[in-house]
Amino acid sequence: MYARIARFEGVAAQGIEAMGAEIREQIQGEPPPGLESVSEVLVLVDRGRGVSLGIVLFPDEESLRRGDEALNAMSPGESAGSRASVETYEVVVHEERG
Repeated sequence: MYARIARFEGVAAQGIEAMGAEIREQIQGEPPPGLESVSEVLVLVDRGRGVSLGIVLFPDEESLRRGDEALNAMSPGESAGSRASVETYEVVVHEERG
């Protein structure tokens, strides 16, 4: 499994709920080309600092490459702020406590 982590700065505090709703809608609908294999999406927000992290999980390296290209081509919404950085990682532990 692989993760793409994008950091956004200048996130508008009043637009966080709208940003979350827009992301949920995109995830639950038909995925854009290149993002068909996304397995999970997490969005972390620090409202006080106006910073968010978007973490997208992919099952393999090829899916990560296609997804990274697709996400780099997309523009974040106005309330999402500006993309400050993008990094990719191999996930070595992914466990959920039930």
